[in-house]
Amino acid sequence: MSLSPKFLFVPVSSSEGMGEYMRSLIIANEVKQRWPDANIQFIISRQAPYAFTCPYPVALLDDTPTKNTKAVNDFLSFYKADFVIFDASGRRSQLVHANKLGAKVIFISQHKRKRSRGMKLLRARVTDSHWVVQPEFIIGTISSFDRLKLKLINKPEPTIIGSVFASPVAHRQSELLKKLCLVANDFILFNAGSGGHKNGQGHCIEEFAMAAARIYQATKIPCVVIFGPSYPKAMPEFEGVINIKELIHVDFMDLLDASKAAVLSGGDTLLQAIALKKPSVSAAVAKDQNYRIRVCQERGLTVSSSVTADELTSRLLDLIQAGTAQQLDTALTQCESTNGLDVAMEVITDLMSEQSAVS
Repeated sequence: MSLSPKFLFVPVSSSEGMGEYMRSLIIANEVKQRWPDANIQFIISRQAPYAFTCPYPVALLDDTPTKNTKAVNDFLSFYKADFVIFDASGRRSQLVHANKLGAKVIFISQHKRKRSRGMKLLRARVTDSHWVVQPEFIIGTISSFDRLKLKLINKPEPTIIGSVFASPVAHRQSELLKKLCLVANDFILFNAGSGGHKNGQGHCIEEFAMAAARIYQATKIPCVVIFGPSYPKAMPEFEGVINIKELIHVDFMDLLDASKAAVLSGGDTLLQAIALKKPSVSAAVAKDQNYRIRVCQERGLTVSSSVTADELTSRLLDLIQAGTAQQLDTALTQCESTNGLDVAMEVITDLMSEQSAVS
């Protein structure tokens, strides 16, 4: 391996969600911070709203990478990466091709179906590390059969790393709060992911924004609504509500950490809030979020709601009452969910040592 390792990130990408891309970007930024000479490249669908704002070089596809097998493989041959990170994406033939080219292959899964897919024999054989970005209390352990199967082919079990995020930084957080005229622990944060998700009433984030307006009217607590890059309209104006179209990840984490409470979708941001011990109301804006929210609520780690302004408002008003908040705070304090970014970097460091030894 050269002194300037080459990383290729291949996240699922589409016109709606952006969780896989954001996770890959967080990892890429940390890689660049730890290894400044690293070369970083992304493969993204041109349909994704972030395709033209990614801070790293991007190879554009007509659709998500999993549906563009030949194009991805052609780029793998051209770029010759030392590390290829497939975030919930990748055909088996793509992983095989990356492995044949000598790359360390990392596969990221976020639910049981994807994890099972990553443990299939022909995929596991060419995967150097399989990361599960869910806490164990949500995804559970693998079966005895899968454990034996991986042992027989001399492959490690998937590493449960949990949610991946940039840790808040005090001085940066302070500057951001000053810029937005906010006080720590005296505002509520609202976000529904990328902003592109819809329900019967329209865009889900619009219900979140209406709830924010009602919360301010009822409590006079300032509210911040992050609409997301996929929200296509002008942002509605409400008294006491600060509208933000889009935030870079580190700023989002600083705001989430400084908030009194948060109203979130059931994606990665919910797990990030739990890891930060932040009380939240959560609502599923996509089908795959329902199970995660249900498990988190059963453990007392969040308060679930439907995606309606009425229910979001009601649940949040209950949450900020002393008794409910105390129960949630106790459960969050006892939860062992942490930041998976450090674990991810440890794995990459080990794989880098292996790669250097081979070279």
